[in-house]
Parts: sequence; structure tokens; C-alpha cells
Amino acid sequence: QVQLVESGGGLVQAGGSLRLSCAASGIVFSVTPMGWYRQAPGKQRELVAVISSGGTYYTDSAKGRFTISRDNAKNTVYLQMNSLSPEDTAVYYCHTLNGNHWGQGTQVTVSS
Repeated sequence: QVQLVESGGGLVQAGGSLRLSCAASGIVFSVTPMGWYRQAPGKQRELVAVISSGGTYYTDSAKGRFTISRDNAKNTVYLQMNSLSPEDTAVYYCHTLNGNHWGQGTQVTVSS
């Protein structure tokens, strides 16, 4: 059974930083492309960043501020978020791109 468990969300002031973690089990993590998505209130879920054997990809909103990384020994993918703004407020989810599995999400709230 695949499980993805996100952590690291919270309340932060604008300009601050957070590091999200997603611990995976039930998959061969080292070969699984992983993504971070987010969903703000009243909006559709949107892609933030992807990491795979081919490298990393960021949407325009994340480029230059967020960094996705992984530790295959810990079966964990991370999202380092810097220079946060209120527009980054959302529930952040990790996702297995080749199996369509989702975590429960972690809330990120950025105050102005």
C-alpha cells in the first residue's frame, strides 16, 4: 500500500521560509518521479515542482524561490520554499507522477 505523508507546513510571515517533507512508503522511491502540488482556497490544484531522474522542473511561480530535492535513502522528497508571499498560501500535496498517488496535504499559510 502506497503512503505519502507530508509535513512541515505552518504559519509564516511574508518573506519567510518553510521546508516541506514528504515521506513515501510502498513504492520503489528511488525510481519514482515525484511532484509537489498546491491548492489554494477556491482554486484548482496546481503543479509547483517535479523531480525525476531527468532533473527538476519548476512552474513560473516557484522558479527562483522554491527548491525540490530528494533523499532516496530516506524515501523522502522535500520542498524548500523561500521568500514566501501570501499568494503561496495553500494546502501543499506530494504526488507520485507514475502512480497517481497523493498525500493528505500540509497547510501553508503566509501572513502579510
